Amino acid sequence: MAAWEAGVRYFDTAPWYGHGLSEHRLGTAMRRWPREAALVSTKVGRVYAPATRGQDARVQWQGGLNFAVRYDYSAAGFEESLAQSRLRLGQPSVDALIVHDLDRGYHGPAHEGHMAALTGGGLGCLHRLKAEGAISAVGMGINALEDFAAVAPWIEVDFFLVAMPYTLADQAALEGPMAECVRRGIRVIIGAPFASGLLATPGAPGVMYNYAPASDGMRAKALAIQAVCARHAVPLMAAALQFPLLHPAVVSVIPGAINAEQARLNAANARYPIPPELWDELKSERLIHPDAPVG
Repeated sequence: MAAWEAGVRYFDTAPWYGHGLSEHRLGTAMRRWPREAALVSTKVGRVYAPATRGQDARVQWQGGLNFAVRYDYSAAGFEESLAQSRLRLGQPSVDALIVHDLDRGYHGPAHEGHMAALTGGGLGCLHRLKAEGAISAVGMGINALEDFAAVAPWIEVDFFLVAMPYTLADQAALEGPMAECVRRGIRVIIGAPFASGLLATPGAPGVMYNYAPASDGMRAKALAIQAVCARHAVPLMAAALQFPLLHPAVVSVIPGAINAEQARLNAANARYPIPPELWDELKSERLIHPDAPVG
């Protein structure tokens, strides 16, 4: 509710988050809002069934629901996943469906079969749902630069949800897949603007980057960026949130929040005034790509 009250109107969730708990929680909040006032995306690629008696299938989620996951990127799997999401949300519709976590490193040898299911019917199912008016947009979530680069030139989606390859800490995707998105008119949502925490609290013990403990080199880079921000009286988190939005393909960022205070802080940092000289200094110090769009 704090995010809504701060003016946020786009909410992203997924069956994977808490094995359904995230969708339940979002659905509870949505019943207090006019449905047409919010944009909601959820994801497909995982289908759930109750865990067997005595099984703990909650994986890493604190307080997650005890349901067992099955990967399915086929048309039938997407239809089943959408039906389950509608029930968990308590809503007859969502605005966008996103193909979730179809990364080579994530699935290993199973990746080829999952991609075949996607191109053999799953993606067509999503476009049919869009044509029928059941959803408004088709997206694909990407975590790794190599996967983003592999699919950006050809896959037919309206947008990518990019979790790590384009942040204030690293613009490795700029000249490849981000350029392809501009060329093809595909929008991008940045799903991890704080880069797993490094761009929020780079000096914190055990700070994470790309879902793992940050290396000394990445920590030093983030601290150097923070020092430049401090010279311009700008919070690092404000720069991290606003930098991706300066790219012409990027339409939104979706930072996570674990409590109301963080949701309000995110909203405030998204509006924080940033002087152009900050970006100029980051470029002159070689802390961001020299060709990164900054205005």
